[in-house]
Amino acid sequence: MTSQAPDITPLARLMARLRDRERGCPWDVDQSFETIAPYTLEEAYEVADAIARGDMAALREELGDLLFQVVFHAQMAQEAGHFDLNDVMTAIVTKMERRHPHVFGDALTAPDWETLKAAERTEKREESALDGVALALPALLRAEKLQKRAARTGFDWPDASGPIGKVHEEIAEVQAASPAEVEGEIGDLLFAVVNWARHLSVDPEALTSEVGGVLHKFERRFRAIETEPGFAGLSLDEKEALWQAAKQKV
Repeated sequence: MTSQAPDITPLARLMARLRDRERGCPWDVDQSFETIAPYTLEEAYEVADAIARGDMAALREELGDLLFQVVFHAQMAQEAGHFDLNDVMTAIVTKMERRHPHVFGDALTAPDWETLKAAERTEKREESALDGVALALPALLRAEKLQKRAARTGFDWPDASGPIGKVHEEIAEVQAASPAEVEGEIGDLLFAVVNWARHLSVDPEALTSEVGGVLHKFERRFRAIETEPGFAGLSLDEKEALWQAAKQKV
């Protein structure tokens, strides 16, 4: 490892060469913000996965892949005359300094985060409390963020009893729904469960996606039982018995 300040110039030059219309890579030249966006999301998830697994070698590589995505978008923006990589770095430095006046300014204590964010939204002329919640966020995370934004305006249950009642109400509506209605009612139920989790200070996205979360737990247990001899031909009761046994082990 080196203590020198990182130099992003070689990466920016590499990206410019890849996007060169005459000497670059045809695939890279042909890309747009829209076509690259899914790769950007994928690389962010792979960073999170490396962290969850505690794999520092993989994290180093995945951070490089994610940084490449940033440079890719900045290069395309520069070509279109919108902004360049220097503008990106200047903007984030300015934002972080503004958000930490107790570190970079004269303030003696850290600012109230909600007040600071509200001022930023006013500066951006956001019309709704929900503005700025990214459409591309994972669904459970976006649901939670929308609920938190609404809660800032006072549109929220005072305690967890409200969301619990709403969950029961939505379950009843799913059970009473017609085939044409059931999809929407299940969506309402999931949204209500996220709201309940939020009131219990539980992160629903982490519960499902992180190592140790419910999906990881299901995968670990199912992998354990599917290796049993003749598993595919067992009855549901026999498979359930294996599942219950696996729950005690893994």
